[in-house]
Amino acid sequence: MSRIGKMPIALSNQAKIEINDFNVRVSGPKGTLEQRLTDQVTVSEENGVVTVVRIDDSKKAKAQHGLYRMLISNMVDGVTKGFTRKLEIAGVGYRAELKNDLLALTLGYSHMIYFKAPDEIKIEVPDQVTVLVSGIDKALVGQVAAKIRSFRKPEPYRGKGIKYAGEVIRRKEGKAAGK
Repeated sequence: MSRIGKMPIALSNQAKIEINDFNVRVSGPKGTLEQRLTDQVTVSEENGVVTVVRIDDSKKAKAQHGLYRMLISNMVDGVTKGFTRKLEIAGVGYRAELKNDLLALTLGYSHMIYFKAPDEIKIEVPDQVTVLVSGIDKALVGQVAAKIRSFRKPEPYRGKGIKYAGEVIRRKEGKAAGK
């Protein structure tokens, strides 16, 4: 039995779930999310508790069991609390700012980089070296944060670039330090 898959999902009083054949729709105060299910699992809801059960013990069903349980759990968390990823910018002259609905990044290139986020994602810039990416869909928040990070990944010699908050960059010593 999947350790993750067998755990029940507790619905808060703010979240509502609708289960139709192979579709699950979760709605809450922050919005609505929908997920299409595979035929390897079934989802049921009783007294505010959602359970995901696989149909048999095949390898494919075992693989899908924990996956869909976590996807539904993330949907419930997203519509009630939301998700946020924090990015930090390090480097002399590197900065971020919001211009209208575009994220403008100065990252040491000869040009500025402008990034337009999807409509479901909210980007905030509390100061010049911090970017907050938030939304209700955990996968989309992570994807947008990874896209912003990809514009200038942190390099190991000086640590310049865009990194996730709390990410540890393994530093290397330069060639002069090796002698």
